Amino acid sequence: MKALIQRVRFARVEVAGEIIADIGQGLLVLVGIDKGDEIDRVEKLAHKLLHYRVFADADGRMNLNVQEIEGELLLVSQFTLSADTQKGLRPSFTSAAPPSDGERIFNALVDDVRQRYPRVQTGRFGADMQIELLNDGPVTFLLDVH
Repeated sequence: MKALIQRVRFARVEVAGEIIADIGQGLLVLVGIDKGDEIDRVEKLAHKLLHYRVFADADGRMNLNVQEIEGELLLVSQFTLSADTQKGLRPSFTSAAPPSDGERIFNALVDDVRQRYPRVQTGRFGADMQIELLNDGPVTFLLDVH
C-alpha cells in the first residue's frame, strides 16, 4: 500500500462539475492499493498519516504532524500509484488491486483515520476526479507500507 502525501495550503476534488471535498491546510493523500495488500496494513498507514511530521514548528523545522496543527486530510484513491513503469513507455496496472479489493481496503483506511481524527474528507472511489491543490513547500513524500 502506498500513500503519496502532499502538504497543502488547500485541496479540493471535483466530480462532474461538483466540488465533493474541500480542505484548507493539511495533507492531500493519494492512496495506491496493490495486489496482496490487506486490511492489516490499514492501521499502520492510518497511524503514519496522522503522526508523520511534515509541518513546521516555531523554529521552521518539520516537527509537527497534521493533528498538532489542527489540519485536515483529503484521502483520494489513486490506482495509478500501483503502476509498473519499469519497462516500455506505457504503464502496466497488473500490480494494482482489483477494484473490489481496492475499494474495500480504501474504505477501511478512511474509517480508521476518521475514528482517530475527525477532520477527514475523501474523493469518490473509481470516479473521474479533478483535483486542485496548492502544495506548500513543495513538500511531498511517498509512504510505502508493507
